[in-house]
Amino acid sequence: MSQERRTSRSDLVRIAAAVMVERGLEPEYPAAVQAQLAKITSPGRDEDAQIRDLTALTWCSIDNDDSLDLDQLTTCEPLAAGAVKIFVAVADVDALVTKGSAIDAHAWTNTTSVYTSARVFAMLPERLSTDLTSLNADQDRLAIVTEMVVAPDASITQATLYRATVRNHAKLAYDALSAWIDGDGVLPEAARAVAGLDGQLRTQDEVAQRLRVRRHAQGSLELETFQPNALFDGERVVEIRLQVQNRARQLIEEFMIAANECSARFLAAAGGASLRRVVRSPDRWLRIVELARKYGESLPKLPDSVALAAFLAKRHRADPLRFPDLSLVIVKLMGRGEYVVEHPGGAPIGHFGLAVRDYTHSTAPNRRFPDLITLRMVKAVLAGRQPPYSVTELGALAEHCTVQEDAAQKVERRMRKSEAALLLESHVGQRYDAIVTGSSESGLWVRIFTPPAEGRLESGPRGLEVGQQISVKLASTDVERGFIDFVAVD
Repeated sequence: MSQERRTSRSDLVRIAAAVMVERGLEPEYPAAVQAQLAKITSPGRDEDAQIRDLTALTWCSIDNDDSLDLDQLTTCEPLAAGAVKIFVAVADVDALVTKGSAIDAHAWTNTTSVYTSARVFAMLPERLSTDLTSLNADQDRLAIVTEMVVAPDASITQATLYRATVRNHAKLAYDALSAWIDGDGVLPEAARAVAGLDGQLRTQDEVAQRLRVRRHAQGSLELETFQPNALFDGERVVEIRLQVQNRARQLIEEFMIAANECSARFLAAAGGASLRRVVRSPDRWLRIVELARKYGESLPKLPDSVALAAFLAKRHRADPLRFPDLSLVIVKLMGRGEYVVEHPGGAPIGHFGLAVRDYTHSTAPNRRFPDLITLRMVKAVLAGRQPPYSVTELGALAEHCTVQEDAAQKVERRMRKSEAALLLESHVGQRYDAIVTGSSESGLWVRIFTPPAEGRLESGPRGLEVGQQISVKLASTDVERGFIDFVAVD
């Protein structure tokens, strides 16, 4: 589209804020939040004698290159006969963000940080989430620690939760660490500066891979979603890059899943209700069976995550190019994740996608409100106090968090479209290789590869099918509405 003024990063921030408001989210902090924040001058402190001092352990954080809101640290201790003790520390955000406070009320409203490439709309004010409640390097912080013994067969034979003071000795990033694990790069400087951390990281990676193999054998689904991120040079978007799965991401993913399972079981053992993260057994399973049949595969008539996982793994090997589109179809047919209240003795719903029965969100309290709720529930059990939330409150929170998380995801998807439109707006008329990814009443949809972006196919030959590769020309873009339109070319 022709424009007198090129749109910029600032425009994307403005668009994101407007879309958040449309979805019932607050892009800015109310005055009461700012007033409370002004009174917080130091990290949380607690003189409870039960809090352990674990600052000497070789803790490190592993996150995105630009992440400043550090929620968790990991370390490990090899044991006899091949077992390994894994420690996961989660920031004690509740030490500063108390239930019912102004900051807590804003966190309740959004229930999650909203991540767009132009700006992160943090659930908590940045002076907290990136500083005073973040597990920053070389800073002592209060945390909830999950200590797990992982046997050689990757089963968790023992787990305990407790409060501790921890210290991050090395802030690491996924891509650089993964390159070292794979033998394609050097150990990051922050890790080299800590004696013994290289061996720690090798052990953690080995244990994570064992956990991963066991989880997939039990039916955990390996899906590949299309989530491009825009990179900026000042106000200009210069590149869109897909997030690539790697060994360092898998390390954190496996340890966080394990910690979430242990948190759920800990609360269940205490005999109270808890907030669970679930993905129900698919109601539309027969449509998944029908989809698999189109690929010449047979799935059982009843939902079976092991069989579905095997089908997906086979399709990924056979056709990695189209696998993200198959993954998206499967995700839609399975249904979204949601929060529910689980009662003592009740039949667990479980998480179909992860193939686990007991699962909560507990490892990201700087970024997600359900994790802060769970953190408070765990602290109450450890202190022998009554739960901070009644069953009725938990029920309302479960419903609210599910709705707001869905709203936040819609904002993020919408902004990925606007980000791609901003990069492509100066390339109208350019040709691209593309693949047909979907069809709807409004027409066909295609995905181009370089840069990775999706848009609507305005015109093309009849009979095009999903999965078919074609050549397209960029016809128009609309950053404000997140529209990208293509036409097919010979």
